[in-house]
Amino acid sequence: MLKQNLLQELMEYIKEHLNESKRYESLIVYNQSDILESQVDLENFIGKKRKASFQKLLLTYIDKSGATDSEVYKKAGIDRRLFSKIRSKTDYQPSKPTVLSLALALELPKEKTDKLLNAAGFSLSDSDTFDLIIQFCLEKEIYDRFEVNNMLDYFKVKTLE
Repeated sequence: MLKQNLLQELMEYIKEHLNESKRYESLIVYNQSDILESQVDLENFIGKKRKASFQKLLLTYIDKSGATDSEVYKKAGIDRRLFSKIRSKTDYQPSKPTVLSLALALELPKEKTDKLLNAAGFSLSDSDTFDLIIQFCLEKEIYDRFEVNNMLDYFKVKTLE
């Protein structure tokens, strides 16, 4: 939530930088309580809607699989340093191919792969050849990264990392 003094500084900054200060001053005073109320509403909304981060969800899936981190990142074809970034930085945003490589390494079903992709800000589209091939592999339980890459390569689309 914005602190009162920071909000006051913001209003003064806006007032100072706008030539229409008289008209804008009344607008700011009128809307100050609305701003604070909206901010509380926004924080409540985020608190209710927020789901697990990509990092947390991935580590949960790894723990449930019984595999070690090194087994997963090796099977996914991911560098140890990249996996270390994922593990240590809660806000790290991996690429879509990285997320998919990890999902395949964990042999996640489509539903869990979708959740993992969503946590990283991605989804699988029904209008993209790459995504359709990945969906096909998930539905057919084809988790071998080399086999998936062969299918992607056959259709001349970018392969997984």
